[in-house]
Amino acid sequence: MNSFFSYICPVYTMCTMLRTLRTRSKMALVGFLLLFVAQMGRAQEAAPGGAGGHDPWAALKTNLLYDAALVPNVGMEVRLGRQWTMAADWFYTWFSSDSRHRYWQGYGGYLALRRYFATSGNMSDGSSPFRFTGHHVGVYGLGLTYDVEWGGRGYQAAKFGFGAGVEYGYSLPISRWLNLDFSLGLGFQDGEYKEYTPMDGHYVWQATRKRHWWGPTKAEVSLKWMLGRKGKGGGL
Repeated sequence: MNSFFSYICPVYTMCTMLRTLRTRSKMALVGFLLLFVAQMGRAQEAAPGGAGGHDPWAALKTNLLYDAALVPNVGMEVRLGRQWTMAADWFYTWFSSDSRHRYWQGYGGYLALRRYFATSGNMSDGSSPFRFTGHHVGVYGLGLTYDVEWGGRGYQAAKFGFGAGVEYGYSLPISRWLNLDFSLGLGFQDGEYKEYTPMDGHYVWQATRKRHWWGPTKAEVSLKWMLGRKGKGGGL
């Protein structure tokens, strides 16, 4: 049962992979992410005219939890009104080692509708009516497929799995151009998967099972880069 959840549940899978990474790899990855944040913040704040007139209409983002688990991902959140946004996220990983029977492959994404509670003054200068910051709630749908094996029994999606849920989060500004978004989603995910075992150079099917999971289906610590247009105070 533990093997089932460790490979299938999206949130638990991220934690499992983090535990398997070597300490040096973790330190190098964290260092790279911190350097990236610092460089992006300095580059944007050094732009002519500053960011005082920056009126963001969208944000590019990446989920740092997935990045740390070697699952490249990218997303965009677009403003629909004073308090509403639409967010789309996509992930894709393709790592494999046939000789060691290790597969870490899959792709999928999320689509979410969010409502922010803050409408104005949610940056220290109060210069923008909306900056994708503060508390937010939302609903989301998800879809994914995968093939995961770690030196023994493997799990492969028999068909594309789907799910939905509700989320709560908080987006914290860390510079005038960057936010750090924390969110957790609870809901359900349905799907069908195959269990297989490597044997004599082949992958032998063991069973096909259905999956009906209720609980955490989304975890996010995302770095968000604001996109906007020039206002009276300058900026992009």
